[in-house]
Amino acid sequence: MIVTYYGKQFFKIQLGERTIAYNPIGKDSKEKGSRFGADIVLTSLRHPDFNGADQCAYGERQPFIISGPGEYEVGGIFINGFGTDTVYDKEKKINTVFSVMFEGINLCFLGSLASADSLSREVKEGLGEIDVLFTPISGGEEISVSEAYKLTLALEAKVVVPMDFERTKGSLETFVKESGAEAETMEKFTFKKKDLDGKEGTVVVLKSA
Repeated sequence: MIVTYYGKQFFKIQLGERTIAYNPIGKDSKEKGSRFGADIVLTSLRHPDFNGADQCAYGERQPFIISGPGEYEVGGIFINGFGTDTVYDKEKKINTVFSVMFEGINLCFLGSLASADSLSREVKEGLGEIDVLFTPISGGEEISVSEAYKLTLALEAKVVVPMDFERTKGSLETFVKESGAEAETMEKFTFKKKDLDGKEGTVVVLKSA
C-alpha cells in the first residue's frame, strides 16, 4: 500500500492496481489541487476544498464516488461511512468519517472532525481496530492539536498521519511534540500489514507532493 499526500486533506492510496482518492481538492477551491485517475473517491464534506471528484477522472477511468454515510463494497474494498456534525467555512455540515478495509488493513479517515466528542461510542466501536489514522490538526473549526492527539490515543491507532496543517503555523510541530517521539517524515508512506506490527501511535508526516 502506498500513501501520497497532496495537501489539505487530499490523499492518494494505491492498493496494487487500484487507487482511492480521499477528499480531492476541487477546481473551485482556493487550495492547490492535483489530477490523477482513481477508481474510488471518498468525499467527507460537500465543499470545493474536498469534493473535486471530477479531478480524479482520467480518460475512460471514471471513479466510484462515495460522499456520505453508509456501508459500501467496491471490488473487495469494504467502506463504512459514519456521519458527524461539523462546521466548515462557518456553515453547519455533515462530515463523514470513513473506515476503509482492504486485505486486513483498516484505514480510518476523520475528515473535518469538529471535536473528539463528535465521535459517539457507537461510531468508535464501528471503526474497529485502526491501523492507520488520518486526522486533521488545524484547529479553528476543526479538532484542536491537543484534542486530536488525545483522540489518537483513545482510538489506539498503530500509525497516525496528520493532515490539514499547512495554514496553521506551529500545529504540526506541536502535534509531534505532544506525541513524545520523533515523527517519521517521508515523501510517500509505503507499507504492508506486517510492517505495522508492534507500532503504537507512530506519527508519519508526509510531505505534500
